Amino acid sequence: MSNVIKNDILHEIMYFKELKNGLEIYVLPKKGYSKQVAIYATKYGSNDISFIVPGEQKPTTVPCGIAHFLEHKLFEEEDGNIFDKYAKLGAHPNAFTNFNTTAYYFTCTDNFYESLDILVGFVGRPYFTDENVEKEKGIIKQEILMYEDDPNWKVFFNMLRALYKVHPVRNDIAGTVESIEEIDRELLYKCYNTFYHPSNMVLFVAGDVDKDRIFEIVEDKFDDSIKRQSEIKRIYPDEPRDVVKREIKQKMAVSRPLFAIGFKDTPLDIGGKKLLKRIIVNDIIADMFIGPSSNLYTELYEEGLVDDSFSSGYEGEKGYGHIVMSGETSDVETLLKKIKEAIKNIDDNTFDEERFLQIKKKKIGQYIRSFNYIENIAYMFVNFFVKEANLFDYIEVVEDIKYTDIQDQIYNIFDEDVMVVSVIEPLK
Repeated sequence: MSNVIKNDILHEIMYFKELKNGLEIYVLPKKGYSKQVAIYATKYGSNDISFIVPGEQKPTTVPCGIAHFLEHKLFEEEDGNIFDKYAKLGAHPNAFTNFNTTAYYFTCTDNFYESLDILVGFVGRPYFTDENVEKEKGIIKQEILMYEDDPNWKVFFNMLRALYKVHPVRNDIAGTVESIEEIDRELLYKCYNTFYHPSNMVLFVAGDVDKDRIFEIVEDKFDDSIKRQSEIKRIYPDEPRDVVKREIKQKMAVSRPLFAIGFKDTPLDIGGKKLLKRIIVNDIIADMFIGPSSNLYTELYEEGLVDDSFSSGYEGEKGYGHIVMSGETSDVETLLKKIKEAIKNIDDNTFDEERFLQIKKKKIGQYIRSFNYIENIAYMFVNFFVKEANLFDYIEVVEDIKYTDIQDQIYNIFDEDVMVVSVIEPLK
C-alpha cells in the first residue's frame, strides 16, 4: 500500500512507499512522456569522512575521496561492467558524488523495468577485491590530476579553501593522490555497509510508469532479514565564522582571469523546511544584489567586467553555507572594487520590496517549469531529500518568505570580513 502526496499548484501526484528495511521509494507519474528516469541515492558524500557506525562507540575517520571511490567501484561486477548491460537495453546510466550525496541513475525510452532491476541490483551488490581496488586507484588518480588542470574546478575549490578552516567542504570531492593511496578493500566495505544501507537511501522514479510494478521490483530485490538501521552519527568540526584568507591566486593556462568570490554564511545546524528557507532567502539576496536584472550586474556587464559566463547563487547544507559569484573578467581589481562599493552602498533601492516580490514570482515560475523535464525533477528530488525536505515543499517555503527575512540576512551575508576572492590568472 502506497501513500499519495499531491500538489494542487503543480497538478502533480507523487506516490510514496517505505519498505520494512527503511528504503523510501517515490514515483512521480508523467503520463504521455516518452522518457523515464530512475535515480537511486544515498545520503553519503565527500563531507562524510568522520562518523560513528551504528552499533559502534568509537568514531571512524576515513581518507578524503572514499565516497567518490565507492561510486566508481559499484559499476564494476565480477561478471562484467554495468555500462555494457545498459547499452544492450538502450538505456543511459550515470552517477555523481557531491559533498552530501552519491547517486546512480539512468534515463531510457524503452526497457524501463529491466533497467530499474539492474540499477537496484548493482548498487546493492558491491564487488571489491584487493586487485580491483588497486587498479581503480590509478584511474581515480588520473581523474584527480585532470581536475587539477581544470581552471574552473580550481578557482572554485581554492575559494572553498579560503572560506573554510576545518569543515570538510574545503576538501576536493575526489580526494587527493595521497588520500586515495590510503583506501583499501576493508575500508570500502565498511563505508558501503554503513551508508548504503536501505534506510539511508531513496529511490525516485519519474515518467509514464506503473508504480505498483516498480514497488514490486524493488521489494523483490531485498531479503526480509534486512532490518532498519539506526541513525548514522556524522561528525563535523565546528566551523568558525572567520575565513582562512581573503585572497588566493593561482596561475594557469587561461586566456582571461577567472574569479570566484565567496561570502561565508553563519553555520546553522538545521534541516528540512528551515534549511530550505535559509537557502532560498540567500539565493534571492544574491539575485537582487547581482542577478541578471540588477543595476549592479547591468553596470558591470556594460563596462566589460562580467560576461555571459557570470553566475551567482547560494550553496549550503547543515553546518555551512556561502554565496558564490563567479565567471571571467578583464579586470579583477576593478570588479572587486565595484562589488565592495555596492556592498557599502546597500540601501532600500538595492533591496526594495517590489523587486523582492518580483524575484519570488520568478523563483516559483522557474520551479514550476522545471517539472517539464524529468531529469530536472529527479535531481531536484534528491537535492531536497538530503536536506530532509520534500520535492513539493518549495512553493510553500518561497511563499512563506517575507521581506523582513531578506532585510535580516543582508548584512550578515554581505560582510567584507567573511568575503574571499579566488583568482586564476593567465600564465603571462
